[in-house]
Amino acid sequence: MDGKTPAHCLSFDIEEHFQVSAFASPMRRRHWDVYESRVERNTDAILRLLNHRGFKATFFILGWVAERVPHLVRRLAAGGHEIASHGYGHELITAQGPQVFREDIRRAKGILEDLTGSRVYGYRAPSFSITAETKWALPILVEEGYVYDSSVFPILHDRYGMPGANPQCHQIETVSGKLWELPPSTVSVGGFRIPVAGGGYFRLFPYPMLRWMLRRIEAEGQSLVVYLHPWELDPAQPRMQGPWLSRFRHYLNLKKTEGRLTALLNDFEFGPLQAMIPNLLNDANLNGSLRALQEVRT
Repeated sequence: MDGKTPAHCLSFDIEEHFQVSAFASPMRRRHWDVYESRVERNTDAILRLLNHRGFKATFFILGWVAERVPHLVRRLAAGGHEIASHGYGHELITAQGPQVFREDIRRAKGILEDLTGSRVYGYRAPSFSITAETKWALPILVEEGYVYDSSVFPILHDRYGMPGANPQCHQIETVSGKLWELPPSTVSVGGFRIPVAGGGYFRLFPYPMLRWMLRRIEAEGQSLVVYLHPWELDPAQPRMQGPWLSRFRHYLNLKKTEGRLTALLNDFEFGPLQAMIPNLLNDANLNGSLRALQEVRT
């Protein structure tokens, strides 16, 4: 990236294929450690694509995952990628109260900072579960030392979303201080916000159509905020049982994800989300990842 601020931002939510909210159940959660872990191999597939283009990205990592594959977190940090928090156990904020949420984000932040030796600035809620009903979470993020959030999805959806929210990267004022909000990219069609820059939406639309919509956002002077998950590059993952709609959303076009991501990386310039925030990247560079580099080398 030649040290320049990238035009667009790329992020990955680092979680196991069995941790998605659509397949959540108390029994499944108790058996997480029994299921086959595929997160490291799938993240390595992402890294190969990023390394080919020389791009850096933001990795929103679950504390639960970080505890089990700490070497992966260190490798990501040593490679110059931004390490950010996805919470600890992928529990929806809508199922937490303020104190439980505080403990969750504090625990995850501490784990990641201990592993990398660098400050964690960013947070993304599991399944974008900061909604109109859970906006109380935003000042808590400030109080716990987070600088930005990427959880508010300005769309109408059956599981998440905040229709009418500001779709652009912006700074908000909470009762506890200022917080940057970096929402996933959407495009306006007939007065409705359509999500186009990640997850099932990235797999749903034909790539030429997707690229056209992303170029439209770009032409409006906005930076893209794109997100994906490691399991989306893994068409061979074990199939989970669940409602037909959840299965459709989760398994749709998994075989096409890697090819589409490759095309996306060829068509656009990307960097980490922290590069969007004035002066934050210099601060992050000063913090460094020296501890992670030392541990990888040994």
